[in-house]
Amino acid sequence: KKKKKKKKKKKVRKLKLSTTQDFNAKLQKRGIVYLSRVPPRMGPTKVKQLLSDFGEVTRVYLVEEDKTVRKKRRRAGGSGGKRYTEGWVEFESKKVAKRVGEDLNMTRVTNHKRSVHYDDLWNIKYLKGFKWSHLTEKVAYERRIREQKLRVEMMEVKRENAAYMAQVEAGKKLDFIEERRKKRKEKESGVGGDAGGKGKDEDDGLAKKKRKIRQKKPFEGDSAVAAKSAILGSLV
Repeated sequence: KKKKKKKKKKKVRKLKLSTTQDFNAKLQKRGIVYLSRVPPRMGPTKVKQLLSDFGEVTRVYLVEEDKTVRKKRRRAGGSGGKRYTEGWVEFESKKVAKRVGEDLNMTRVTNHKRSVHYDDLWNIKYLKGFKWSHLTEKVAYERRIREQKLRVEMMEVKRENAAYMAQVEAGKKLDFIEERRKKRKEKESGVGGDAGGKGKDEDDGLAKKKRKIRQKKPFEGDSAVAAKSAILGSLV
């Protein structure tokens, strides 16, 4: 029998206090800029690539547009690709982020005429005192609100479905009662017709059973003939 290999336990590396302090200090030095508009055909990788020319970019977060908006655009004959409405970009240095926000705002995205983004402009603003943790809290809060709205909508749908099913059951009961009434009326009308037919048959039978008594004609003898002739003679 093959022996089962024992799973090796992963070693948990303990972080030193100095390393965590250094990391927190680096986070304090970072700066964030806000993109109020993200041009079409531009994703997180493209944004990072373009802004990395001005300084080291650590993190990028873009908000994707609503799916209903994309469906409407596709129905209207537009492109069905992903688009983003707004975004946040984190630089390693606050000075770099501040300079990018001041210098690039309302300028061309690129100077290459063959580029798709040649006619697009940057809409950038430096966010003073804004941290990436604030953004994660904002995203988590919006997600909770979205989930709560979805939960409320589901409850309303369930309530409407229950009310609809109750109305369907009530309609079925009323239909069943109507069918029973119709059947009862049909039975009563059938019994009455049979009774009327039987009465007519009985009357016809009684009429047929009536005996016809044949009356015999009165006997006329010689005396009667003589009396008739005497009466006629007297009248004449």
